[in-house]
Amino acid sequence: MSFSEKFVRVARKILPSPFTIALLLTVFTGIIALLFTEAKTDTNEAHLLQIIGFWEKGLWELLKFTMQMMLILVLGHVLALSKPFNTLINKALRFCTNTAIAAFLVSFLTMSVAFLNWGLGLIFGAVFARKVGEYAVENRIDLNYPLIGAAGYSGLMVWHGGLSGSAPLKIAEAGHFLEAKMGVIPTSETIFSAMNLFATALLLLLVPMAMYFLAKRTQTTVPLSQIIPPNGIKASNGSPLHKKIEGAEQLDYLPVMGFLFGGGMLLFGLYKGFMTWQVGGTILNLNYIIYMLFALGIFLHKTIHHFLSAVNKAIVGSSGILIQFPLYAGIMGIMKYSGLITVFSGFFVHIANEFTFPFFTFLSAGIVNVFVPSGGGQWAVQGPIIAEAAQQLGVSMPKCVMALAYGDQLTNMMQPFWALPLLGITGLKAKHILPYTLLLMLIGIGIFSLALLLF
Repeated sequence: MSFSEKFVRVARKILPSPFTIALLLTVFTGIIALLFTEAKTDTNEAHLLQIIGFWEKGLWELLKFTMQMMLILVLGHVLALSKPFNTLINKALRFCTNTAIAAFLVSFLTMSVAFLNWGLGLIFGAVFARKVGEYAVENRIDLNYPLIGAAGYSGLMVWHGGLSGSAPLKIAEAGHFLEAKMGVIPTSETIFSAMNLFATALLLLLVPMAMYFLAKRTQTTVPLSQIIPPNGIKASNGSPLHKKIEGAEQLDYLPVMGFLFGGGMLLFGLYKGFMTWQVGGTILNLNYIIYMLFALGIFLHKTIHHFLSAVNKAIVGSSGILIQFPLYAGIMGIMKYSGLITVFSGFFVHIANEFTFPFFTFLSAGIVNVFVPSGGGQWAVQGPIIAEAAQQLGVSMPKCVMALAYGDQLTNMMQPFWALPLLGITGLKAKHILPYTLLLMLIGIGIFSLALLLF
């Protein structure tokens, strides 16, 4: 048995479910806060009760951001179920004649799409992985399905350096909460910087190659026939089945509705983006991304019926994130209000200098992401500390922001929170894909460290 296979077997035995991981992290964070922070003196409550109060307070502080993330995820899923993306996946399936080639294609295409939008990339990878499994069953191909599932999750390694990255987009907005400290930083200095394009190119090259060779050296212990049911995920054709459509309900099945409304939204979005660009501004922020996803979803699905059917499917895949997001918001509340995040980040600031600070920011962000798996939420907590330290040390602010983005996206490979929609679509469990994604994380450490040291 190879080292890869031994690693996979051990990891599957010790990994609990994603919800259990969230509960264990909550308890662990509370214990660490008890040990390394002090009770607030403006109340007579015991330290433990204060920490529980911080957790409860944090539950409700990310409701707006939670809604933004849910919309990106759901609308990205809606796009992945549209005919153009379904056609792209079906064409790629013809080349998936074995696990190695399939793993290469799924990871490469998933990361490419995730660079454009993290929600679309996540769901595209999940649907693609599922389609590969169905194709293997139909054509009796021996497939390591968990490895294909891991390939479908690899897009979360590039998302924060892509066009939907929370931190780079947030600091590109006029009026963001750290504008007084760092000003407005355009995406040309973050997402489209030479450093980020270099790191992204290496990921697109090396991760698919690693998946290809990993597939050559490992075999699955999970029978594919036990996971894939007879009927797979298919984009609906928008036509009613054995149903009489009467009156105004016929509007839901008219392609002209999606064309006019979705097309109108798209034209206005493009106009607004062009006018903003004309005056030297940037419009790539979360709300604009959500707006354009909404417009594209309606436009590509053509009919309102087809669009709403896709939305219903997408919401089911996002249910795990909806229920777990408050738990991680509570963890963020403990870290924020107890001062634990200041203690933690302050340690790295203390041992860093102007040359090593971006690298230590990368490491600290990777660790914090395990407890707060939200790029925007993590920036809200770590951003002020990073901005202050970068200013004092004279380090490039855009570079430090991208260092945080790299750390955040890297440890997604060991944090299964964002894998929940993929697990629901593919039928896999977290313990099936995490052994492989942990190996991808090791590759990412090397790539991001190299980019931060070279630029």
